[in-house]
Formats: sequence, structure tokens, C-alpha cells
Amino acid sequence: MLLELKSIHVSYGAIKALQGISLNLAEGEIVSLIGGNGAGKSTTLNSISGLVRPTSGSIYFQGQSIEHLPPDKIVAMGVVQVPEGRKIFPSMTVTENLEMGGFLQKDRATLQRDIKAILERFPRLGERRKQLGATLSGGEQQMLAIGRALMAHPRLLLMDEPSMGLSPILVEQIFEIIQEINLQGTSILLVERNAQMALAVASRAYVLETGRIVTEGEADKLLSDPRLMKAYLGG
Repeated sequence: MLLELKSIHVSYGAIKALQGISLNLAEGEIVSLIGGNGAGKSTTLNSISGLVRPTSGSIYFQGQSIEHLPPDKIVAMGVVQVPEGRKIFPSMTVTENLEMGGFLQKDRATLQRDIKAILERFPRLGERRKQLGATLSGGEQQMLAIGRALMAHPRLLLMDEPSMGLSPILVEQIFEIIQEINLQGTSILLVERNAQMALAVASRAYVLETGRIVTEGEADKLLSDPRLMKAYLGG
């Protein structure tokens, strides 16, 4: 198993954000976490990437315990997050943002090769490589956030609400990119409010409510579950 969470609890003061979350993800999978606002989806990703410390429980990546490691060590192991709201560096150019994503790469020539590969993969970013992050559209910023994460050559990509604030056409493009990244060998844990799209690209999914997993299963079965449709898809 590539990733395993075992009975993870996270508290923010008196607020219990996660209450015994257990989940797993195998090599090559896309697994989705779905649920309403405040369900604990982002906290789950942040606990995996080391931004939030669990109060109890264990997180294993490739069989190694990582819940006490700092975020940069977790990135070095191959776990990279595309954060909610993109969080690109607005006063840096596209190229400089990508350089920040490649901070682990000490060889300048390899870093430049990696940047070239990302700009070829996202031609729109190639056209804007000298523009400041703040001047990009929402879709371009999301592509930059994904490209920046790919600079670290992740084995596991944690994606937090990649479709947020994007037009329907751009949402489709972003989900096509997610599938392409997965087909090229990167496993993905996807947090997404657009449950229909999230379930369409995932093999399995977990449904969170107030810090607990209430349902899990194969994505296509969850997609056809009338109770889930009513609760999360507005059906």
C-alpha cells in the first residue's frame, strides 16, 4: 500500500476536526475524498503533508511512518500537495514559481530541463513564462500550481479543490490533466467539492462528514447511490 492512515485524530483547540480517519491508497490509484464544508477533507490532506500534526494515529507512506516528519522531508519522499486556492507566489514569474517547486533539485541543468518539460506540458504557461503569477487567470494559476507540484516529481499528489472557482470548460480541462498525470504513473488523493467529477475520475472514494468517514467504496457504485446523490450531488 502506498499510503495508509490509521485512526487519525486532529484537534484545533476544542474543535475535533478529524475523529479517527482511516484510509488507504494503492500505487497508481486516484482516490477521492468528498464531503461538505467543514467535513475535514483539507485537514486530512494537511495532516498527510505535515502541515498539521495529528493528536493521535499513524500515517504511513511506502510503509514508513511520516506523521512526525516536517513538510520538506515529506516532499522529498515524494508526497506533494497542490493546495486549496492554488497559493502560487503572486509577485514571482511563472518560471520562478516553477523553480520554487523544484527546490530539492540541486543540479541547475536538470532544474532547467524540468521547467522546460512543464512549460511544454502546459503551453499556456510557456506563453506566459515571464508574467507574474498575479496576472494569470484562475485556470492558468491552477495549471501553475499543478506544474509547480510536478517539479518535485511526486509519487503521490495531494490535490485540494482543483476545480474551485473555475468555469465548466476549465474544470473539464483540469480533470483531463489529473487523469493524464495519473496515467503517467503518479498516484492521486483528490479532495473535491464537485463530487460528480471527483467520482468520475477516481477508482475509489471516501465520504467524510464532521471529521468521520461515513461511506467508502468503488467510485462508480457511490456515483449511483441515490442517498449520496441527494446529499452531495443535489440529485
